[in-house]
Amino acid sequence: MTSDVVSVALAVVVGNVLGLGRAVPVFGDVTPAVGVLAGVLTLSCLYAARAWDVRVLGQGPEEFARVLKGMVTSAVLLGMLGLAMLATAARPWVFGLIPLAAVLAAAGRLGLRARLHRQRNSGSCLVPVLAIGTTDSVADLIVRTRRDVAAGWIVAGACTPTGTGPDGAEQINEVPVLGDLDAVGEVVSRGEHHVVAVAATPGWSSRRLHELAWRLEDTGAELVVDPGLMEVAGPRLHVEPVDGLPLLRLTNPTYTGVSWMVKHCYDRIAAVLLIVILAPVLLMVAVAIKIDDGGPVLFRQTRVGRRGREFRMVKFRSVVVDAEQQGPALVERNYDAGPLLEPRADPRATRAGALLRRYSLDELPQLFNVLTGAMALVGPRPPLPEEVATYAFDARRRLLVKPGLTGLWQISGRSDLSWDESVRLDLRYVENWTPALDLLILRRTVGAVFSGRGAY
Repeated sequence: MTSDVVSVALAVVVGNVLGLGRAVPVFGDVTPAVGVLAGVLTLSCLYAARAWDVRVLGQGPEEFARVLKGMVTSAVLLGMLGLAMLATAARPWVFGLIPLAAVLAAAGRLGLRARLHRQRNSGSCLVPVLAIGTTDSVADLIVRTRRDVAAGWIVAGACTPTGTGPDGAEQINEVPVLGDLDAVGEVVSRGEHHVVAVAATPGWSSRRLHELAWRLEDTGAELVVDPGLMEVAGPRLHVEPVDGLPLLRLTNPTYTGVSWMVKHCYDRIAAVLLIVILAPVLLMVAVAIKIDDGGPVLFRQTRVGRRGREFRMVKFRSVVVDAEQQGPALVERNYDAGPLLEPRADPRATRAGALLRRYSLDELPQLFNVLTGAMALVGPRPPLPEEVATYAFDARRRLLVKPGLTGLWQISGRSDLSWDESVRLDLRYVENWTPALDLLILRRTVGAVFSGRGAY
């Protein structure tokens, strides 16, 4: 909240220093009055949009969506007020200063989020969670919270139907089991857990869930429940009450319309700009490859795009010239459970290629694939035809959208991921795509590339 207030106050100060709206018949020379009105209106709209709800702070695109909603609402209201009063003094605030406040607020939140994530990665600012469910569902939740440290959860205890872990153990993935399902109320009453997460739990009736919710009212702990669906969230999930029974309505994903048209246009425009900006880098990499072994600079390979259409993907060559002929001999070195061939110590890599792979420089020519429309900036990993031939029904859903230069797989470990994890992340993107998700992935790609984590 403080960051937003400071951002709005700075915008108001800038507006008054510039003397916006002076000598306007309705407001006269009292420019500060317009600025104060704009500032108060902006902060009120941010409050109404729940931009300061602690549950969304540092939690992804929803936080910035609420900030944007508040800023746009305030601009519209101020514009309508100025129009009704025939006051042109409002115009600079609507089209200049409120957008400035939005940019400052977003920058402030990005800085605070980066600081929060650093603290969470170091083990602080984490919310202790009590996980309730079967040993498998609790173990899955533990793995997910550890993988997504930025979410701020740490499973500190568990309750299972048997009161024990696998094979009667006292722990699940080093998390102590504190009791069975009947002990949940007593464990929660200790006040050691701020969130109670109910995962898949056979025999856990709605009555028991209600009783648990009632007990939590006096503890300050939050109750979250796994709906038991595939990883579908965001705009596709809606609550549909029927006679007081809240049902989750799952709408079909859409891969057409205005949002997708904007995405396609944005991809091409961004590809052109990036090619121009990175032209010196592209030239230096090409020279380095040529000097290394004298072979061709580019490597072209058939990949499968949207709706199963094949295209020729272009990359900087990071392997020896006859790398594809050596591929079958490397199958036994494949560390993934699926058909993806990604050996961690690829003997085919050249000296220059090892460095290119580590920082994903070999993938920069794919910007030309984005420019031609075969790929997108963000999307699933572009698969090989032989991979697609082995796809199960669920994996084939990755082909509903264009493959991407980057994606959830890129920012979540790249070659460190197993085949199942790679499919899960790609499906999450396909099922839950939003423009905000694309922007989040692009922002996090920068850090993933510079860290070199998971690249071989």
